[in-house]
Amino acid sequence: MKTISNFQFPISKTGLLIIILIIASFLRLYNINLIPPGLYPDEAMNGNNALEALSTGNFSALGGPASGWKVFYPENNGREGLFMNIQAIFLKFLMPLSGGNPEPWMLRLPSALFGILTVLGLYFLARELFNKKVALLSSFFLAVSFWHINFSRIGFRAIMSPLFAVLAIYFLLVALRSRKYILNSLLGGIFLGLGFYSYIAFRALPLLAVIIWLIYWINNKDSAFRKKILLSTCYFLLATFIITAPLGIHFLKNPADFFGRTTQVSIFSASGGSSLLILKNLGLNIIKTAGMFNFSGDWNWRHNYAGRPELFWPVGILFIIGVVLSLIKIFKNKNIKTSDVQNIDADVRTSDVQKLKFPFIVLFSWLIIAALPVVVSNEGIPHALRVIIMIPPVFILAGFGGIWLYEKLLTKILNNTKVRKIIILSALYFLLSTLIFEAYYTYFILWGKNNNTFDAFSGDYVIMAKGLNELPKELPKYVVVEAQGIDVRGIPMPAQTLMFITDTFTPEKQKEKNIFYLLPEQINQIPAGSYVTTLK
Repeated sequence: MKTISNFQFPISKTGLLIIILIIASFLRLYNINLIPPGLYPDEAMNGNNALEALSTGNFSALGGPASGWKVFYPENNGREGLFMNIQAIFLKFLMPLSGGNPEPWMLRLPSALFGILTVLGLYFLARELFNKKVALLSSFFLAVSFWHINFSRIGFRAIMSPLFAVLAIYFLLVALRSRKYILNSLLGGIFLGLGFYSYIAFRALPLLAVIIWLIYWINNKDSAFRKKILLSTCYFLLATFIITAPLGIHFLKNPADFFGRTTQVSIFSASGGSSLLILKNLGLNIIKTAGMFNFSGDWNWRHNYAGRPELFWPVGILFIIGVVLSLIKIFKNKNIKTSDVQNIDADVRTSDVQKLKFPFIVLFSWLIIAALPVVVSNEGIPHALRVIIMIPPVFILAGFGGIWLYEKLLTKILNNTKVRKIIILSALYFLLSTLIFEAYYTYFILWGKNNNTFDAFSGDYVIMAKGLNELPKELPKYVVVEAQGIDVRGIPMPAQTLMFITDTFTPEKQKEKNIFYLLPEQINQIPAGSYVTTLK
């Protein structure tokens, strides 16, 4: 009797991957000009830096207000410059489509593309760790994840982190098991280096690479293989060093930029040095972070449908199954060596690979390392954005749990081959349809049309900015900024949204557009006959 493990999908696995990518693309690109509504000032700050880079034209690795394209932008607590520079390129080619005016969706399109590529990258990583079935299901779960869809449609640089992490670890694993280790090591190092330009939480990921190297080194005594590990590591680190060198030079010259807001939001600074309070806050943060997947998620409307678990409950259950099975395999299986992994062809791996503990050690190490930046902070826990680098291992474990349930439970319950085929296909199509519908309905209807979402993205600021654009150019227009926020070149942060929509970030642009920004105490500087509005 055929088992479900040998069951053939009616569509090839390549065809299924293409369908998954189409679904991922739709959910990340559909109505991106309308949802999310508004434009949050942090996104606008990125856009204004990008516009300034375009207008200035020159590049500087050292920063400074007038240095154009930068490796690090110091405003708004400091941000690595790669994403803003990519946004600048998109603005250059997309602004002519809107008559030369910048629009929010132009800042978000790069995020969507990074999100789609992450779905593809996760497939290759999950296939490398397990097999194509786990890879397909993991990628599908990611494709329809509200958590990932949401950040794939916001102009935050953090969306690059999962992609660079996935590709860095994928090429590292391929390098260690294949003969073409030089090229793969270099590629892995390049993506790890690019990850340092994505988000501050990414800086913990090299620990995972160290763990992988150590496991291979300890479990392989052959001198020739150890030489390969050393050479692969050298190429990997060389590529990483070259890619991160410009950012490293900046941090050496500006050490305060390296930490950014890390010290401000740390439990160590918030606990006043009390060891007991530090341990208490750490414990609470661990519990909240662990519970965000299935019980109570991020309450920030920009990050989530407030309070909703980060995983839709069927995927959440499969994630739990994957976690439990992984723990069993890690602690139950003995004497499993990484040489067993390297000798198995990725294209023909089946359930035998699932008996190895190595993939699970990698995934659990990843989860722990990715959780470190958030559990040691004291702001907005659980925090879906700060743990965005946890996304790859979470969905791979959910995919593994789903395939285990698919192969083990249904095989035992169903005996009739025809009945089994009908039920399996029906269940698969129902699951596919349900998860796609849930993702669409939750994101585009429940969340996208919610007034809380409109407010979270400063929708009223966009309306105000568009009103300024419609006024005659010759009319002097003054915005009195009463809203509070971080100071950006003398004006509070909330004004960034208006500055982007009206393209008036720099003094030159403000003079050209006849739009100016003042603080309340400067209101006496407004000439008679000017149009005046207040940003609250």
